[in-house]
Order: sequence, then structure tokens, then C-alpha cells
Amino acid sequence: MQKLKLDDLNRVSVEAFKEQDKLPVVVVLDNVRSMHNVGSVFRTGDGFAIERIVLCGITANPPHREIEKTALGATLSVDWEHYEETTSAITALREQGYTIIAIEQAHKSTMLNTFKPDSNKKYALIFGNEVDGVSEKVMAMIDECIEIPQFGTKHSFNIVISAGIVLWDFFAKLRLS
Repeated sequence: MQKLKLDDLNRVSVEAFKEQDKLPVVVVLDNVRSMHNVGSVFRTGDGFAIERIVLCGITANPPHREIEKTALGATLSVDWEHYEETTSAITALREQGYTIIAIEQAHKSTMLNTFKPDSNKKYALIFGNEVDGVSEKVMAMIDECIEIPQFGTKHSFNIVISAGIVLWDFFAKLRLS
């Protein structure tokens, strides 16, 4: 077994990425405070070719060198926008036809492994603040809540890990099945 070299990866250009078919998913970051987390979500979003990222509240915006440390240029490929209030972003996304889903531990949440995304729908996936999670104001506006099953003592994943798990699951169920 030999590792692939960068030239072997057939990476698309930013221009080609912008034109390619996207996973019908928008990631919403609800007051995420770590710029490294923001950059990592951009990089993950690029890897799964999501439509865009919506940065809300205190979530930092590109360009910023602390975001770029982990984004590695993905802020150029993945479209993004900023809203002062996450609730305003949700209202706009709902008007654009998105199903609004919080990724959170909540009563009556659906476990990720049992959730079946509909290929005819568009989804806005909300990831919350590193300490407080998705805000209560936002939780009052969602259509559904997905929870990642966990089996250890902490029962919490870093936002970037959560985004990677959920985006992979959506990608696999919508594009690979």
C-alpha cells in the first residue's frame, strides 16, 4: 500500500467546485466562539461539497488568520454569509425551503443512525455554541432535532467532530446509497 501524492488526488479548482452539484445542506453555526472550529467546519464543508455556511452572532467571519489555520483555503471555496441573529437566519432559510434541524441532545430527538434524509428536500443543520449548544430561542424554531448516539462518560463531541459525523452521514445517505 502506498499513500497518494497531492498530484494523484484529482482535486478540483475553486472555480470548478463552485460550479459542481452540491449536497443540499447548509450548515448554520449558532454563536460558535472558536475560530479554529469555524475554520474546521469550512474545511469539512468543502470536503462534503455543502451549499454554504451561515455564520451567526459572535461566530467569526473570514478572512481571519485564525480561521485560515484550520480552513486551509476552504473559505474561498465554500460560500458563506453572516447574520447578527441566528433566528433571522432560520427565518430566511425556512423561506428558501430548507428543513431546519438542530444537532443537539433534546427530548424527542431522532438518533442520527435512524434519520433518513429525503433526497427531495434541502436541509439547514444547526450546530451550537461550544458550551451552551444550540440556543433555546433557536430550538423553539426548529422542524426536527438530530442527536448523535454516544456511549462514553462525556456525552459531548466537539462541534467539528459533530459536523464531520453528521455531514458524512447525510453525504453517505444522499449520495452513496
